[in-house]
Amino acid sequence: MSQLQLDKLTKVFTDDDGSDIVAVDGVSIDIEDGEFLVLVGPSGCGKSTTLRMVAGLETVTSGDIRLGDRTITDQKAQERDIAMVFQSYALYPHMTTRENMSFGLEESTDMSTDEIYDRVEQAAELLGIAALLDRKPTELSGGQQQRVALGRAIVREPEVFLMDEPLSNLDAKLRSSMRTELQRIQEDLDTTTMYVTHDQTEAMTMGDRIAVLNDGRLQQVGTPLECYHRPANRFVGGFIGEPSMNFFEMTVEGDRLVSDRLNYPLSAETADAVAGSDRVTLGIRPEDIEIVDRPADDHAFETVVDVVEPRGNENSVYLMFGDQETEENPETFVAIVNGMSRVEAGEPVVAHVPEDAVHLFDADSGDALRNRVLDDLDETEPRV
Repeated sequence: MSQLQLDKLTKVFTDDDGSDIVAVDGVSIDIEDGEFLVLVGPSGCGKSTTLRMVAGLETVTSGDIRLGDRTITDQKAQERDIAMVFQSYALYPHMTTRENMSFGLEESTDMSTDEIYDRVEQAAELLGIAALLDRKPTELSGGQQQRVALGRAIVREPEVFLMDEPLSNLDAKLRSSMRTELQRIQEDLDTTTMYVTHDQTEAMTMGDRIAVLNDGRLQQVGTPLECYHRPANRFVGGFIGEPSMNFFEMTVEGDRLVSDRLNYPLSAETADAVAGSDRVTLGIRPEDIEIVDRPADDHAFETVVDVVEPRGNENSVYLMFGDQETEENPETFVAIVNGMSRVEAGEPVVAHVPEDAVHLFDADSGDALRNRVLDDLDETEPRV
């Protein structure tokens, strides 16, 4: 095992017209020994390019990559002691599972055939594919092929695993079970792992920490709960979580936030957090909005149900303000309620937006000015 360090890693591509495209812009992350770090962000944000630079498949424009006590920035891929699992399984169709898993060791080491096959069989037992060693890829399911690709990386016993969206080709149910399997295997092997995905559910459920990228820039590094409950900026708040955080553009007027449809009073402490800002974005997660019978305080607002999405144990209720009922495409916000609650489209309801659950972001920079109040979460500031 080794610590993996990315220090101001930058990758610039040159377009056909000679202009520069910055794919990765000064990314710095320290990944501890044995840590499972998930790199997450929307398509095109630089996740896979970052991973490919670590693997040695892309040259680094500037910055450094260190593995343990050595710099590997300019080393060839085969010299880095890093194994990569790709989105496409990249199995040789004419080879059996055993041959696919052993091929890399045969080509890059002086191990005997018996030693290689022993290691392959140990990995196959760990992955639950020992009975499939003599089958070819066309005889395997997608999940089994993914295990073979993972086994090919495991037998190398590398210092670091790199995984580039390895579950994206699987159906939803198998993808869910494979998330659990991958976590178990990584914990058993205790190998430093860098995992790339655009799926924030994968990031939240799998990573010891997650690193959020957007437009090639690192937005925040933290535990899943830190990024969820204490987003460093509006982008992280909106990207992490499903359904997404609701946002309302507000003007600061003394101890109140005001918009065309909301007049939201602030406590003295919250007012201090936005002092000096003229405009802010108020964010509230859907599960924090309460549907109540009648207004209990000044943080409750009369709304109308637009759409209800049943999800079994819970319902996603899309709400609009009363004066939007005649609009063809009204702006809505979403609340999550218990699945047994009977709420129907067109029904007037009262939405309570509790102040202790509100996030406030600077309207210009997007930086967090105030995150929701949580007594039981570690009080460290968001890491950016």
